[in-house]
Amino acid sequence: MRLLLLGGTGEARALAARLHDEVEVISSLAGRVPDPALPVGRVRIGGYGGAAGLRDWLTDNAVDAVVDATHPFAATITAHATAACRASQVPHLVLARPAWAPGRAVVVGSDVEAARVVAERGHRRVFLTTGRSGTAAFAGVDAWFLIRAVTAPDPDTLPADCELLLSRGPYHVDGERDLLQRYGIDVLVTKNSGGAMTHAKLDAAADLGVAVVMVERPPLPDGVEVVATVDEAVSWVRAREVSAS
Repeated sequence: MRLLLLGGTGEARALAARLHDEVEVISSLAGRVPDPALPVGRVRIGGYGGAAGLRDWLTDNAVDAVVDATHPFAATITAHATAACRASQVPHLVLARPAWAPGRAVVVGSDVEAARVVAERGHRRVFLTTGRSGTAAFAGVDAWFLIRAVTAPDPDTLPADCELLLSRGPYHVDGERDLLQRYGIDVLVTKNSGGAMTHAKLDAAADLGVAVVMVERPPLPDGVEVVATVDEAVSWVRAREVSAS
């Protein structure tokens, strides 16, 4: 059985490690991170040319099933994978880690709306953790920003008054609490990425009474099959393997 595994997430790496002795796993990474954490086994880096290109790639490479374990905000590749798998009649699963409970956070629908909330509420010291693509919306906000990302954003997208912190999780509550206190942060801006790797910032913000603005994740395409854990994804792949044999 040949499985295409989409994603550069921790869940994708864990799934590749679980399955690489059982099926042929091709892990696919977008290539936007210059030094990604690589999974075990075969890795493909780069795009496909949209849904049609991915459909052709699935056919040309005789792929038996696709698991999409991309980041919850990677909506474009998820939409393309859904369309490509339906067109080529390849079984398709989305592994989507559970979202965080927003608690007392202000929930918004986009980076632009998050920037508006920060400005309207007069926040002055912002911990921005929405990733390298999320900084442009805040460029015109009159505040100081601590921006944490795995890869440096384009300098043209950065707010005028900011400090850049390049870092990759996991993070721990004590360290996050220290960071918020050291920089005098009064609001945390985050995407609802879910998972345990970066949840500590929410715990630290709650401990210190720091406000939270949370960008809700985009909806999944209608009709996709979804599981929440690596164990469930392993079971799904094994069931497809039995069917294929």
